[in-house]
Amino acid sequence: MTHAPGALLALLALQTGAAQEAAMDQRLTFITLAVEDVSASRAFYEALGWTASESASQGDFVIFDLGGVGLSLYPRAAMASEVAGGPLPGRAAIAHNVAERDDVDAVYALALEAGAARVRDPAEQFWGGYSAMFADPDGHYWEIGWNPHLALESDGSLAPLD
Repeated sequence: MTHAPGALLALLALQTGAAQEAAMDQRLTFITLAVEDVSASRAFYEALGWTASESASQGDFVIFDLGGVGLSLYPRAAMASEVAGGPLPGRAAIAHNVAERDDVDAVYALALEAGAARVRDPAEQFWGGYSAMFADPDGHYWEIGWNPHLALESDGSLAPLD
């Protein structure tokens, strides 16, 4: 049976007994990176100055608290087996915005010093901002950006957009 794309959530709500107005909350809880070597990846992120949660991390599963969103590192082979043994999907870029333009250069330099691979050196962008991109040891792309069109809260989180 085929359903219109917009009807999928409503169908799920009916099947699970949820309210007619079912919707997925607009937020993230975790970003999980499939990595070849959890220890090496953990060392990379710790070299950036991050601290792993000792209480939430277990064995080959490491979690960093990013201020309300968790970044987890998980073995690539284990993740592949969780998705029915098939290949893992394509890449995604993760963004880390900074409050000041000069912070892009500082964070980028720190990442390279920690072992990141150069993807794109800091440069002015067509959209009016300034950004750089590096790859972590497992090839996950990180963009470090300063965007004059977006405000950040004092804790670094994105200020309300509307």
